Formats: sequence, structure tokens, C-alpha cells
Amino acid sequence: MVAVEAAARPSRRLALLMAARDSEYVLKKYGGYLHVFVAAFGGAGEAWDLYRAIDGELPAPGDLGGYDGFVISGSPHDAYGDEPWILRLCLLVRELHAMRKRVLGVCFGHQVICRALGGRVGRARGGWDVGVREVDIADALPPCRFLDALRGRGQLPRRAKITEVHQDEVWEVPEGAEVLASSDKTGVEMFRVGEHVLGIQGHPEYTKDILLSLVDRLVTAGSITVSFAEVVKRQLEATAPDREFWLKLCKSFLKADEDKVCK
Repeated sequence: MVAVEAAARPSRRLALLMAARDSEYVLKKYGGYLHVFVAAFGGAGEAWDLYRAIDGELPAPGDLGGYDGFVISGSPHDAYGDEPWILRLCLLVRELHAMRKRVLGVCFGHQVICRALGGRVGRARGGWDVGVREVDIADALPPCRFLDALRGRGQLPRRAKITEVHQDEVWEVPEGAEVLASSDKTGVEMFRVGEHVLGIQGHPEYTKDILLSLVDRLVTAGSITVSFAEVVKRQLEATAPDREFWLKLCKSFLKADEDKVCK
């Protein structure tokens, strides 16, 4: 386990469950994805612990109660795969759900939460989605503290652009879940279970340079074509995600008052 400690006694403790390994680029520029996530979702007085779930490292059962929230990262692996570490991660998600612990999933994390709680995930019917995509935020939702906090400050738009890098998707959300956002490419861009579980298909944490580095790696690996990559790069010159909104949303979720849940 790797930790980023607060300067003083932390007011909150969170765990990042990494489902991918650090790229050479992210290690060199940011010191690893832990620092990327802390910079994106963290706040003053917090302590963050890193567990490399992809290598089988997860919090011990007796330590779960000591965390205020958990974040599950993206991954090059399929959330519907049966590798032992993925199955163990699914078991952990179910345990955290039973404890009503706050869990935020990004991309693979969004999909693995869905699978763990009884939903369906699989290969995206529309193929790869890479770049910036506008999603529609659902309206007429029941009261929910982490969304209402943004709505009350006029910070909950009808549409918002987000960075996407995925070839899998949620096909069907778990029973009792609510779809919060969708796009013309992906039916479930964001969903929640109560107020303690949130899945986001896109990557709020990604900066433009991280995405460009990843696009180059996908070309090198043969996952996407050079022409596809050039279209993505031209798009990034012309538009940008509404990153500030997504970071506020994630922080609002992770810091929402635990005893004020959605009804």
C-alpha cells in the first residue's frame, strides 16, 4: 500500500483501488496515478491510500470501516472478465455496498461496480469511444444530496462534456440503480445506487496531456488506427471537457454528508 498523508491529522481517509498500472508518462510527469486522482478529487486535510487491485492488493476486511470513501480507477482489462483479481474486486464492492460505504467508479470502475451489484456489462456496441463527448444529465430525479448541492449553486448543467476512453460499456444497471446521464454513443454514462454508489463512464481525472499520451499508446498497441487517433487529436484542438464541473461533482459525491441519503 502507498499513502499520501495529510500534513496534520487527516479529517477524512480515502482509498484508491487501482485497476491499472502506471504508464511511463504518468510516472514521469505526475509521479503515478495516485497523485492524478488526489489532485482531481482530493481536498485539504485528507489522506489517501493506494491499493493496487490489479496486483491483488485490497484493503483488509478489518480496515474498511476506517475509510470515508473508495475510488475505483479505469483499466485496460474487461470488467466482465474472470481474472481472480477482478472477482475479488467484485466481492469487495458488494461488501462496501452492504456497509453503505461511499464508492466512486471511473470507466472500468463504473463497469465493475455495475457487474458486482447485479447489472450487465460488455463490449460497447458502437465500438471505441475516445475523445471528448457531450452527455445529457437526466432531469426530474428524486432529491439527492450530492447533486442537490451543485443544483443549489447553479452548477448542475443540462449537458456536460467529458473525456472518454473505453471500448466496453454498461448494458443494464443493477436493480434499484438510476441512470443519471447518457450520450448518443453510450446509454449509461453515469448511474447511482442511493447516494453511496456512483459510476461514471468517462474520465473526470484525465488532463489533456494524459489523454494524448494514452491515444499514442493505443496506436502503438494496434488498438486504434492512426487515422482514428488523428481525428481525436483534431477534436482536442477544437474542444475541451467540462472538467471543472465533473471534478466538483465527484468531490460533492465523496464529501456528501453520510447520514443524508437519497430517498
